[in-house]
Formats: sequence, C-alpha cells, structure tokens
Amino acid sequence: MRGTIRLTCAAGVVIGALVTGLTACTGDSDERGAGTTGKATACTNGTYTWSGVRRTQKLTAMSAPIMFEKRTASYSAKLEPVGDRVFRPSVTGAPRGVGAAAVITALGTHLAVEEPLAGPSEREVPEEDHYFEVATGDLEGAYYAWGYVRLVEAHFTYTCGSGERVKGRVLTWEGTGSGFLPCSEPSDDIAGRLAAQRTCPAGSAAAKDA
Repeated sequence: MRGTIRLTCAAGVVIGALVTGLTACTGDSDERGAGTTGKATACTNGTYTWSGVRRTQKLTAMSAPIMFEKRTASYSAKLEPVGDRVFRPSVTGAPRGVGAAAVITALGTHLAVEEPLAGPSEREVPEEDHYFEVATGDLEGAYYAWGYVRLVEAHFTYTCGSGERVKGRVLTWEGTGSGFLPCSEPSDDIAGRLAAQRTCPAGSAAAKDA
C-alpha cells in the first residue's frame, strides 16, 4: 500500500482547468478531421488537454472513540474499515494504441506528483488490521483517528495531428494516509471531519464543525 501517516492533514480539494501538451503526433491520423469525439486511429504521441481536475479524500477507516482520562505518552489505535468499498483506478475513453496505464502516467506527469498515481492493476482494499500509532508525550482528553485515500479525478481530450479528438475520464489515487487529532481541533479534511462527527463527543469543536 502506498501511503503516509501524519498528525494533521492538508486541505483536500483543488478544482481547476489544467492543460498540458506532449510531443507532436507521429502515428497515423484519421482523415475525418478534428472536432469529433470517438476512437482515433492508433497514435501514441498525441496531446492531452486536462480539465475538471479534482483532488479529494475518501474516509476509509476510523477508530472507536478515544478518551484519555489522564496524560498519556503514547497510543495505538486500531482503525476499523468504513464500509467494504474496493477502490480501483479506471480510465474511460483511452485512445487506441495508448491504453489506460499511459493515460494515468500522463496525468501524473501533468500534476507533477511525487509518487506515481495508482495504475490499472492496483486496488485499495479496506484493511481489517490497520493500526495507527502516535507518541507525543502529552495526550489527554478526547481524540479521533482515521484513515483515508487521496483520490484524483480528471477529464481529458486527446488530440493526434489532424485526427479526431478522443475524450475521456480518469479516476485514480495518489496515496493513502492516517490522521490523529484532539476533538478540540477540527480537521481541515473531509475525511477527518466525517470521522470526528462519528466519534467525538457531541458539542466538541471537531464534531460541531463536521
């Protein structure tokens, strides 16, 4: 599993229209001309135009309510799966001769991701034995812990020379992670806010802002 563990999480949604170009097309082109949507003749060096790029988080696991009656130095929380959904990368409208993996790689290059985006053969399955450990030396009061997957969705138009344009959509992810916060502190992320709503005491800052 690709992923990170951190105590706080960054805001999880970025929406925008993004454009990138690859090298000029060297394959055959369809003489029907640009401006239509469909499967073009095989061409592996076309140009992608990206739009509707959206990054968000999906809550995949969370702990039972956590309460420290007195100061505690460390803690290990078991994160239980939230539902049984299995995440699988998907690409609709992949250009002929290119394939889903190449489209996902092109999106990763465009977004300048630190790690490759999940490819067609990967899947993210809810874990039964997922633990989160923290050692700060100053734990007291109510806390919440959760796990998440960082999803990426984007639409694209693939153009190859004078051939017809191919439109499609990518849904994949760029990693997984865990969060841990006191219930007095709301999370910046959608996944964290959902976890706080379900496990923090009613009236706590994190639960009220969920």
